[in-house]
Amino acid sequence: MEQGMANHKSAEKRIRRNASRAEINHARIGRIRTFVKKVEAAIARGDQAAAGEAFKVAMPEMQRGVTKGVLHKNTVSRKISRLAARIKGLGA
Repeated sequence: MEQGMANHKSAEKRIRRNASRAEINHARIGRIRTFVKKVEAAIARGDQAAAGEAFKVAMPEMQRGVTKGVLHKNTVSRKISRLAARIKGLGA
């Protein structure tokens, strides 16, 4: 998607770069959502072992989203905390 006409060479480069970064960030967020959905699905099935395994894989992926600047650290921290609590609750 073209964002207007750039008046400077640097602005043209910025438009190109923003488009490519947006694509990368969008893919990264989609990837994180997929991992979280796998955890959610295991929780819905009531399978604590599978949920725990999926959670172990999802956690670093979520943290990487923070490192790469696509998600806020408190948001990820909150989501991880809530998922962990729900997994723990399955055993009760």
